[in-house]
Amino acid sequence: MHELKVLILEDHSFQLMALHQMLNANGVFDVLTAESVDVARQSLARRGRVDIAICDLHLDGCDGLELIRYLAESGLASSLIILSSAERAVIDSVGALARQLGLRLLGCVQKPASSAALHRLLTLYKEPGSQVVIPPPSVDMTELLTLSASSLALCKSQWVAHYQPKVCFDGRIRGVEALVRWYHPSMGLLSPAQFFPLIERAGLLGSLSWHVLDQALGLSASVRLASGQALPVAVNIPPHLLLQEDFAPRVIQALEKHGVPATVLTLEIIETQDCQLDDRQLEALLHLRILGCQLSIDDFGTGGSNLQRLLDLPFSELKLPSEFVRGMGQDGRKAAVVAGAMMTARRLDLRVVVEGVETRDDLLALGDLGRPVMQGYYIARPMPESELRRWIVAREQGGFEQLGAA
Repeated sequence: MHELKVLILEDHSFQLMALHQMLNANGVFDVLTAESVDVARQSLARRGRVDIAICDLHLDGCDGLELIRYLAESGLASSLIILSSAERAVIDSVGALARQLGLRLLGCVQKPASSAALHRLLTLYKEPGSQVVIPPPSVDMTELLTLSASSLALCKSQWVAHYQPKVCFDGRIRGVEALVRWYHPSMGLLSPAQFFPLIERAGLLGSLSWHVLDQALGLSASVRLASGQALPVAVNIPPHLLLQEDFAPRVIQALEKHGVPATVLTLEIIETQDCQLDDRQLEALLHLRILGCQLSIDDFGTGGSNLQRLLDLPFSELKLPSEFVRGMGQDGRKAAVVAGAMMTARRLDLRVVVEGVETRDDLLALGDLGRPVMQGYYIARPMPESELRRWIVAREQGGFEQLGAA
């Protein structure tokens, strides 16, 4: 391993230091480190080509895709290791993209990285053609890439909402989050990671959001008709949609169309610094809140979400992202971050929803911190409406046992 030259792109200083030490422990001492894509480019310009680039995907100001494309175009890395805490679908798509760009992908390391996993991937570098198997997408995306905006818009009927349940610690369902999938007639089921970039570039993210909102409210109304009580639904809203003058009237019109009360709807917003509402837009948002709609600040603590935005807009809910939750059962630092966010929420009289609960240990750690509303793969994966209905009936018939009980 002594002759290997490795570049690490990682913007968290602690993880950068840990990776550096792991490489040294594996006999790799020629290591370039960078906390941004610009610094990585400068290091490569000074020091030349590397054997392996270890690339984080989540970075402040940009993402690791920028460096991955640069490495492919410049030929300054022989192979690539993707370092990420992203969802499996995202990692798979990034891996496929790297291969399409001509990079040799050794594999992926799930954060936090372990020395054993890193050693295994470093060993693969010496084996020509070897790599950790990451299943390529089962579809050829070329057909979608050639579609015009107008052609994409005609596919709207194929955009179908899946629903991930939100539950209390006692197992009772508190609602669902609508998450879109594309049922393509020839390509099969496509994940958001595969088609969202196309939708954004075509300027159709607003159309997609209204379509998902309509489906979610339709589900809520249908459940109300069957059980007498509407199912609370949460829908992701792009920040730029709030800037449209007809945003609030269209939400009200959708609620009236399906005959459900405003209290069943939560609008989840990932806040960005460039989303600044004027007085009339803020007034329209307040009107929705007065009617009973809930407003959630999604992925709190990442991107542009911050404490000041909690004070500026009439949020009723704070949603903690999976990055903070995943592994918190064994990581006291993550537990401290989650505990601090939950305390802040309580003092601001905000509800808390925690996403990304994937293990029993993490669930039990959340129980010790106050038992917020939760969602995640440990509880249930996103599912189509028909499967969700069966899931709800099964839980009701089986009773609500406390989650995490032995």
